[in-house]
Amino acid sequence: MSLAFWLRISAFTWALALGAPCLRASAANTISFNGQTYVPVASWAHTHDLMCHWVKRGDLFEAANGTARLIFNVDSHYADINGVQVALSFPVADQKGAACVARFDLDKTIQPLLFPPRSADPQRLQTICLDPGHGGRDTGNRVRWHNEKTYTLWLALDLRDELRKAGFKVVLTRTRDEYVDLASRAALANSRGADLFVSLHFNATVNGRDEVQGPETYCITPVGASSTNARGKGADRGPAPGNRHQTQSLLLAYQVEKSLVDSLHLDDRGVRRARFEVLRDTRMPAILVEAGYMTNPEESQKIYTLAYRRSLARAIAAGIMAYKNLTSPAISTTTPPARKISKVRQKR
Repeated sequence: MSLAFWLRISAFTWALALGAPCLRASAANTISFNGQTYVPVASWAHTHDLMCHWVKRGDLFEAANGTARLIFNVDSHYADINGVQVALSFPVADQKGAACVARFDLDKTIQPLLFPPRSADPQRLQTICLDPGHGGRDTGNRVRWHNEKTYTLWLALDLRDELRKAGFKVVLTRTRDEYVDLASRAALANSRGADLFVSLHFNATVNGRDEVQGPETYCITPVGASSTNARGKGADRGPAPGNRHQTQSLLLAYQVEKSLVDSLHLDDRGVRRARFEVLRDTRMPAILVEAGYMTNPEESQKIYTLAYRRSLARAIAAGIMAYKNLTSPAISTTTPPARKISKVRQKR
């Protein structure tokens, strides 16, 4: 028998060892589904040296190697990327036994996180604009006598100190209890030549679900996709100034969310997409951090303490530093290290 025949037999044997769904998916072409082009995860994973298998057939699909682990939930708009929930623009699909993800999400979300783009100028990231949410007549979330505007300002001042210690220049959209409209916040960051914009908030539920807790971090929604949370604003799908830096904003949001969850052992509410005005109109990578829930009895009591807010500030600063290190030309472009995940996350 020829060498080619034995090579085909060997390849078939390895495919069986990895599981039949992976074999079928690797050979499959892209498909059209829900008006989008979808790619079998196994086919994409093969090109990036990721092994794949169904964790739970028809429900959870995993692609992993020594440094990366991705878990896809069928029919979900979220993927678990190295232990952090990341919003997808289109749901994961199961097509004839093959887990498939939209090409749009591969290009706009998954690959930028696994293979971070490097900056052309390592010295560019010098000035960071911090935006304490609300202020003045805009109290933000109000729980009993606690106003969100108070705690966002205090968090911003703590984060300013941490970033200054790390060598950054820091500007704030407000330094006292005053009202600043959203347009002015973005305009200030633009006029001061900020290299990053970080808006700080604390969350609250409106339906009485006080068990909800943990941080969630927003970045600009890609052009042509729906937002995770429009909140009645920016629901259109057109381009905005913030979309010029949407890849960098995504990576910044991911690193900050990961740092918060890992450092403080918090429930991960995920990296999400929105067209909030401060994300749309800023002309630099920009994120909005919801650092926890004021309506959760346990988390709120921590938020109201100086020690915990300083811990939040240190975690956010560490996420910003991780972003800087990953995007610096001095750092090789590699897959962000996976953290140990004790259990597979279920669908939201």
